[in-house]
Amino acid sequence: MSAASHDRTAREELLDELRPVSFAIAYRMLGSVSEAEDVVQESLLRVHRALEAGERIDSPPAFVTTVTTRLAINELRSARARRERYVGEWLPEPLITEGRDDPARHAETADSLSLAMLVLLESLSPEQRAVLLLHDVFGYRYPEITEIVGKSEDNVRQLAARARRHVENRRPRFETTREQRDELARRFFAAAEQGDLAGLEALLAHDVEMSGDGGGKVATIAGVLRGRARVAQVLIDGFGWGVGHPGVSIGHVEINGGPGAVFRDGAGRLLAVWAVEIADGRITGVRAIVNPDKLDHLGPVGDFGGMRRQGS
Repeated sequence: MSAASHDRTAREELLDELRPVSFAIAYRMLGSVSEAEDVVQESLLRVHRALEAGERIDSPPAFVTTVTTRLAINELRSARARRERYVGEWLPEPLITEGRDDPARHAETADSLSLAMLVLLESLSPEQRAVLLLHDVFGYRYPEITEIVGKSEDNVRQLAARARRHVENRRPRFETTREQRDELARRFFAAAEQGDLAGLEALLAHDVEMSGDGGGKVATIAGVLRGRARVAQVLIDGFGWGVGHPGVSIGHVEINGGPGAVFRDGAGRLLAVWAVEIADGRITGVRAIVNPDKLDHLGPVGDFGGMRRQGS
């Protein structure tokens, strides 16, 4: 192998190693797989160009983290303008994290990947979001973060403190162990699929919330539903439609590190993704994503809206 070929191979291997680092940051910053992939592609291209130009990069992970974070901050600013015009509730694009080494799981805690946390992060400014993630999730120290986001250390610390205070005020008081979570999820899905309304209500928090994202393309829940009785009935109706519809299957999978379900049509095409949030020993939230644009990164998408309109 020539020296030039060896250099190309080493460079390609380095870019492959940096891709999950970049995606993990970009996805948490943006809550969108498609937007994150665009940021990752541009970030890796800049690394490639720097290496091609003979630039010395002492720490490629730090380099790609800096580029990714800055690009994601800029993208988030423009994305927010689009989200203000979004039809209905905006939810993150889900990831199926079960059974594979998902790139978003690099250097993460499960909590930072959850849809609930990504929705909560939406309420932060782009800079607050970046600083909180870099420090609390990815383990960067404040002096390092100042170099990444281009702000003074005092400013970075203030951003982190405000962001952390905002997040902690809205997080559940008591965490649930994985064993408790899995058992509660099992009972939840069993009750929903069997049409056990009373059993389902007993598993829901009194202030449980349910939201749906159809993006104006598929009819879904209007606004945010709150309260055991209302949410339980919608869950029974939704799972009842899936169980009772010929060819439709419901699979239990891990969505963004937590319990979830995927609805597929008879051809195996994705119809909907439901993510379940658990805290304090109760189901505290359910997110239903049916916007086909937010599902196509997971594989072929079926015509959920058409099936529902036909009354089947």
